[in-house]
Amino acid sequence: MSQRRYPFSFIALTTLGVLCAVPGLVSLLGFGASIHPVLDDPMAGLAFIVSAVALIGSGAFPLVIEKLKENEGA
Repeated sequence: MSQRRYPFSFIALTTLGVLCAVPGLVSLLGFGASIHPVLDDPMAGLAFIVSAVALIGSGAFPLVIEKLKENEGA
């Protein structure tokens, strides 16, 4: 049984996506002003959430490619 290795780009982009989603959720919930005045606007929170989805989606591509390479070799 081999240990699964994740591509670095998947880990990096997914981590950035999660880090981007946190202030977005805080802003959308109405607590953004406690972090920074710009986050008091709910549209700033929406921009963070959209960026987080894009980062996580971009991180999924290397993971899918790695999975396809594993299936090809089997």
